[in-house]
Amino acid sequence: MGDGTERVMIFIDGSNLYHSLKGFFKRTDIDIGKLCNRLLNKRRMVRIYYYNAKVGLKQEPERYRDQQAFFAGVNTIPYSELRLGRLVYHNWPNSPPYEKGVDIQLATDMITHSFKNNYDVAVLVAGDNDFVGALQSVKDNGKHVEVALFGKERTSYRLRMVADKVITINSQFLKGCWK
Repeated sequence: MGDGTERVMIFIDGSNLYHSLKGFFKRTDIDIGKLCNRLLNKRRMVRIYYYNAKVGLKQEPERYRDQQAFFAGVNTIPYSELRLGRLVYHNWPNSPPYEKGVDIQLATDMITHSFKNNYDVAVLVAGDNDFVGALQSVKDNGKHVEVALFGKERTSYRLRMVADKVITINSQFLKGCWK
């Protein structure tokens, strides 16, 4: 453990990360590369997958521009890959848009890479209990799963139960990870 031989893939639910940072720290200016180095903890990086849904330029021009700048930053991180689903604007602006295809893409990639033996440890940065089945599948395939979570022990109870290791993301953990 931590001797640099374990191959790690990090799977980040971008929308969960964004809302968690906003909710817990009142800021979102995180350096994804530094965050991933903390999660890596001296092990061998294989790849970082960052999942999100593209904001509509027509519907939200300002948020679109901010997001494009953020995505450009993610693209400069070595061994990182941006995986984008879409935002569906139904009855906009009365109802907020919702993500389509993002969680499924993340779960599929995590399971596929596990069966291709592309990593030893999957680190999931997400709080959604919908990922429990995918994590169990990865474990059943002989891989280790770590879940990086925000908030109290009572959050994402099922994710905590299925994970081999829970990484608590708090202000101490994020020291030096801000832009």
